[in-house]
Amino acid sequence: MKITITQNEALEKGVWQEVMNLFGLNKEDDVWPSEAFVLTEEQARELGLIR
Repeated sequence: MKITITQNEALEKGVWQEVMNLFGLNKEDDVWPSEAFVLTEEQARELGLIR
């Protein structure tokens, strides 16, 4: 299963820094609030997004 999360949703859930790390992003990278990131089920679990 794949889980999609936007930058805005990740910020709201407090996991944006972790998503940035997973995708090799840094603070200087331009990211739209609606930009979507696809996580594996394992990644989503590690971030506490699913059980």
